[in-house]
Amino acid sequence: MALARVTLKPGREKSLRQGHPWIFSGAIDRVEGTPAMGATVAVQSADAAFLATAAWSPQSQIRARVWSFDDHDAIDSAFMDKRVHRAVRARDPLLDAGHSGCRLVHGESDGLPGLIADRYGDVVVVQFAAAGADAWRDTLVAALQAASGCSTVFERSDAEVRALEGLLPRVGLVAGALPEPVALIEDALTYRVDVARGQKTGFYLDQRDNRRRVRELARDRDVLNCFCYTGAFSIAALAGGARSTLSVDSSAEALALAALHVSDNGLDAARAEWRDADVFSELRKLRDGARSFDLIVLDPPKFAPTAHHVEKATRAYKDVNLLALKLLRPGGLLATFSCSGGISADLFQKVVAGAALDARADAAIVGRFGPSADHPVALDFPEGDYLKGLLVHKRA
Repeated sequence: MALARVTLKPGREKSLRQGHPWIFSGAIDRVEGTPAMGATVAVQSADAAFLATAAWSPQSQIRARVWSFDDHDAIDSAFMDKRVHRAVRARDPLLDAGHSGCRLVHGESDGLPGLIADRYGDVVVVQFAAAGADAWRDTLVAALQAASGCSTVFERSDAEVRALEGLLPRVGLVAGALPEPVALIEDALTYRVDVARGQKTGFYLDQRDNRRRVRELARDRDVLNCFCYTGAFSIAALAGGARSTLSVDSSAEALALAALHVSDNGLDAARAEWRDADVFSELRKLRDGARSFDLIVLDPPKFAPTAHHVEKATRAYKDVNLLALKLLRPGGLLATFSCSGGISADLFQKVVAGAALDARADAAIVGRFGPSADHPVALDFPEGDYLKGLLVHKRA
């Protein structure tokens, strides 16, 4: 069957020729045929030269997402199976006796736009965030089971971006049975993962390497962990020999899981304090109470999901970093992160520098953080480079 044909406006093919996988609505001149949502279309330049095959998304500003730039590729079940197996095999070195989970598929950076798949032991949690991936849902689930050997698949297709694609949210068990609890082993530490109701797919797998770094830095330090969620940075710090940890989050459910992680890992509960509070308000209370810490972790939620939110987000990032730097003892370390795609690494550094200036803190960057290897960033897809972080030393 002939594919519907999408022709771009003159001069709008440059990004595709450079390998970028998104086609915005404003770049399209005309569509020949009536492609259904998620259908495969052929994309061509204004002079009718083949550019790509892509998934059609008629309600999104990203009108098509590229499956392949090779005109010999048939977009079929075999294609999807091959892409999934390639992605899963690339993660094999990240799974061993001390690690039972990682991200298996990372969307565009694995050539599978709109598909996220995270592994926790024998459970794979999937998110279908774009019309094309959603159209191939059954095929992709079967390929993930075959490639990973996991019997259970749970779906968390409830991200807000689905509404932009014209898709309804979908959450539930797809195959197998969920164990109780769903467990993740990371660096020989055990975590319980709420795959049904937790943030993202239940855990922040992208911070794996950064938790290990915090564990290495934590010995004999008083640690403050803000936006702690289920406490993974705190558990890593305790395992690294932290003198104490104070962890703050506004979710009582997440904190309940966090407290269980202390006992699950045989750690000293007397060294761990959990507070259900708004982080900004709690930081001010700690400041007013003259509290101080040797190591502070700031891992806030996505303040700027798009460029439209950048101005408001920069104010929030500056405020929280300023407060943290005031609470940091001379000689202490601040591990500060942004997962906002709308905030570049350069802008984030400028915001933190501004916070240090206002806090009158003599500080220097002594390290940088990024996502772990299971969250690759394709060179032709810079939008995938969302997680950035700085390790800041407050000089005495």
